[in-house]
Amino acid sequence: QVQLVESGGGLVQPGGSLRLSCAASISSFSMYDMGWYRQAPGKQREVVAAIRSIGFINYANSVQGRFTISRDNSKKTVYLQMNFLKPEDTAVYYCNSKWGARNYWGQGTQVTVSS
Repeated sequence: QVQLVESGGGLVQPGGSLRLSCAASISSFSMYDMGWYRQAPGKQREVVAAIRSIGFINYANSVQGRFTISRDNSKKTVYLQMNFLKPEDTAVYYCNSKWGARNYWGQGTQVTVSS
């Protein structure tokens, strides 16, 4: 059974940093495209950052230059380093993995940016 387990969320002041991790219990992890999404109250889920199996990386315009996505295939883990956090970054952050028809989600981790 595939599991994606996020960790690293919490409460942080504006301008602060957090590092999210997503540990995957997936065979052939390196074949999966991995992504971080977020959903704020009353809003649709949106993609934040994605890293393809071949290494290409994309960011949402709203986080470009502040967030960094990376992956460690040996640990089957994807990371999201979030710097210069803003109140509008407050949301539940979800990890996603895709490979062909396979599409899995984690349970989410809350990130709250507030003074």
